[in-house]
Amino acid sequence: MKIVSTIKELNVHITTAKKANKTIGLVPTMGYLHEGHMALATAARKENDLVVMSLFVNPAQFGPNEDYESYPRDLDRDMRIAEKVGVDFLFAPSTSEMYPTNGGIQILAGPQSEILCGATRFGHFDGVLKVVTKLFHLTRPTNAYFGQKDAQQLAIIETMVRDYNFPIEIRSVPIVREEDGLAKSSRNVFLTDQQRLQAPVIWQALDLATTHYLKYDNDIEATRLAKEHIETNSNGRIDYLQMLSYPDLTEVTEQTEKILLATAVYFGNTRLIDNIIFQRKGD
Repeated sequence: MKIVSTIKELNVHITTAKKANKTIGLVPTMGYLHEGHMALATAARKENDLVVMSLFVNPAQFGPNEDYESYPRDLDRDMRIAEKVGVDFLFAPSTSEMYPTNGGIQILAGPQSEILCGATRFGHFDGVLKVVTKLFHLTRPTNAYFGQKDAQQLAIIETMVRDYNFPIEIRSVPIVREEDGLAKSSRNVFLTDQQRLQAPVIWQALDLATTHYLKYDNDIEATRLAKEHIETNSNGRIDYLQMLSYPDLTEVTEQTEKILLATAVYFGNTRLIDNIIFQRKGD
């Protein structure tokens, strides 16, 4: 595995791969790798000749009161983990390398970004699309890999690629969970022992709500049950818990074929997200 820190050097390697007609799999990350990231890299390794993993804590997607400065970083650790799963190039640029200039042009994520996580994180998905667009241009991937855990992000990126004709296939990789159901996340390290014991109620609540919806076809009652389960069995504070059509992220109707049930819950200052995507009963 080779570590690349500059755009110029990355371009040399990507150009060489393209001339050799090699397929490229991109795995965008913000580092502090865990099994969820490794699932993305493993999927990329199976489907491409070359795997490029980016490692960049993107300031553009953090709000003024969010955890950009405290976001966990450990390049040496990430290098060892990435190499084990067969990453060919680890692209780890500095902020000045990624954003050397600012001409004021913006990418706006649109209506899908104004709900769920976007309702309390103004501009977050604009920042996501900013860095993802740059990474797509820099790595010129055949396939790009994103985890289902960030379902709203996945839906927005899929929409951008579709509507603006990016010559890229977006691959969704299922959520990787701990044995007790908690979705793996870099932020889990911030949980206290008590919070870690309570956090699996998130997955339990989503599973309960999905089972209820598939039986009774009532999204309002299903989400109420999920909220009640979290509030009764933990000290978690619900940011949102909502059922929407996927991938358009609009109200569930009789025409909806695929459904997203998504939530964000605070344990202390640590915000955890999780979701289930499932087919409507009878489809």
